[in-house]
Amino acid sequence: MTNYRRKLPSPACGTNRQDCRFGQRKLAEGRAPRMARAIGAGGEGNLQLARARSLRSNATDAEQKLWYHLRAHRFMGLKFKRQKPIGRYIVDFVCLQPKLIIELDGGQHMNQEKYDQHRDSWLQEQGFTVLRFWNNQILSETSAVLDTIRREVLALSPTPSPASGRGEHAQRETESCTSI
Repeated sequence: MTNYRRKLPSPACGTNRQDCRFGQRKLAEGRAPRMARAIGAGGEGNLQLARARSLRSNATDAEQKLWYHLRAHRFMGLKFKRQKPIGRYIVDFVCLQPKLIIELDGGQHMNQEKYDQHRDSWLQEQGFTVLRFWNNQILSETSAVLDTIRREVLALSPTPSPASGRGEHAQRETESCTSI
């Protein structure tokens, strides 16, 4: 019995199997090309995830202290994540609703001011608000930092809907009662 699959080229590859580009050959064989994976063709996502894990396990004292207040929906019922990859950057803390990023800066950030500005502008283009605090602020003025974060969350949150009984329906009911 002859295996025609091997002898006949796939329509995606043209006439000769060797003429196929990498991705087309993989698709012709029924497999997705490596480039189609979400982590990137060169495995950049794997490296970034490994780096984020490493940063989570080697947190600074300031990061640990702030994380104590933000984790497990403790802060205003919001879900924060720490050392989360966003694009090509890893942010210290992020709340995806209302798109708030909190960055803690130590002494090493004095030398990377331009990098931080570029990074913050890219994150803002993605719709995030970035708050930056120095490590010593977290360690010595925790309640003031938490108040600043709380005010920013309230400013970013949509206006709550009116309580029941105070909307248009309630207004119509009172108008109909007074017209009797």
